[in-house]
Amino acid sequence: MKKFKDIQGILSYVRRGVDDFDMIREGETVAVGVSGGKDSLTLLCAMVALSRFHPAAFKVKALCIDAGFEGADFSPVISLCEELEVPLNIVKTEIKQVVFDLRKEKCPCSLCARMRRGALHTAAKEMGCTTIALGHHFDDAIETFFMNLVNEGRIGCFKAKTFLDRQGVTVIRPLIYLPEKLVTGFIRREGIAVCEKVCPEDGNTERERIKSLIASLSENDKGLKDRLFGAILRGNLL
Repeated sequence: MKKFKDIQGILSYVRRGVDDFDMIREGETVAVGVSGGKDSLTLLCAMVALSRFHPAAFKVKALCIDAGFEGADFSPVISLCEELEVPLNIVKTEIKQVVFDLRKEKCPCSLCARMRRGALHTAAKEMGCTTIALGHHFDDAIETFFMNLVNEGRIGCFKAKTFLDRQGVTVIRPLIYLPEKLVTGFIRREGIAVCEKVCPEDGNTERERIKSLIASLSENDKGLKDRLFGAILRGNLL
């Protein structure tokens, strides 16, 4: 079983998020959605570590959706799951073919995300899991809030815990309190390899634009992110 040099700081945020939003039920098995990026790999490590002492006594499985992009290499995910002794299910799909080749979407991110979510929900239930953990963190919540405000003129954010009655699954986001800079530091200190990005739209999304905008505003206002997150909490948006 892989041991971490310093995961206690990460766990303090994750434990708080899990308990504040009552994310996990006693004895259940949680499917952690793993893309191979730093956020989802940090989530996987944290959930495995938390499962060792949390009173809910839950188990963890890893679930990876292969969208079909050429050059995708999930060996870092496979290697980490072996070290953590976590079962891994890599589900092959034709999402890339549908979104990029057949439909030739001009703005492919929305459809791709919907298809990924559908594949994730279906696969999780087939694995016997009705709770799915996703790696959205503190900064993601702020960016989503800002995107909704700037692009759609509405106040909104994703939920820390959501029951999807049509799919029969509960989606949880245990990293909700965790700043992205701590994720980056954890991956670097632990020497965890991440998967290379192969999506042609990577780095050219609306989220990246908003991320850059928030970073620019934060240069001269160090408390901006905390105030935005506070507004999200006070507005009961999570």
